[in-house]
Amino acid sequence: MHKVIRQMAQLTLQTPLLATAPATSVAKLLAVPPAITQNVDCCGVHTASTGGLCAKWNKHNYGPRKWLEYNKTVHPPQESQDEEPRKAYVCHMRTNIKYSPDKMWYIAAFVRGMSVDEALKQLNFVLKKGATDVRETILEAQQMAVERHNVEYKSNLWIAESFVGKGRVFKGMRRHARGRFGRVEYKHCHYFLRLEEGEPPQHYYLPEPQTPQQQLEQWLEQMRSRKVISSL
Repeated sequence: MHKVIRQMAQLTLQTPLLATAPATSVAKLLAVPPAITQNVDCCGVHTASTGGLCAKWNKHNYGPRKWLEYNKTVHPPQESQDEEPRKAYVCHMRTNIKYSPDKMWYIAAFVRGMSVDEALKQLNFVLKKGATDVRETILEAQQMAVERHNVEYKSNLWIAESFVGKGRVFKGMRRHARGRFGRVEYKHCHYFLRLEEGEPPQHYYLPEPQTPQQQLEQWLEQMRSRKVISSL
């Protein structure tokens, strides 16, 4: 604002000079000076793309580390050949996402239990900001499963786990009228994902939904198993 006022004051001072000066000097006065390139602070807490999570503000903020250690687990060989082969899996995550964990939870719960192809297809129609990060994380985990974990077909994967964790919260100040102010919270979150080889289950959330006939039989069984307290 002060810069604009300063420029307007310079124009008012140059107005009488423009009336009496020749054409060549007028062109020089109206010439726009070259823009001065300033070193913009790339580590601003609230304005930069990385926010306050860059090395200037957080030198030791690595985020959660344990989730990726599950990829290094070495399982013992299976005892019998008749046993069902152990399914391959891959754990992946994305940390310090500039998005509220409460909002990201809806997207994480939405894709849980879907196949990878179906989840990527559905996320194309989700208009939330966090859907982009979830989609990119799924694609990265899918590529890791094929390249590092010996998964033969990248489409033969389903989302076994998908959840969100709370990240850093930076507190700011917002100015209001009459000298008042309010507190603003800039929230970050961590997104965790586990892909498993095979077809997704028909009913991911247990118990499985019952038919009306099954619900009636269960209700009758509960009624018949009632007991009168303190009776013979």
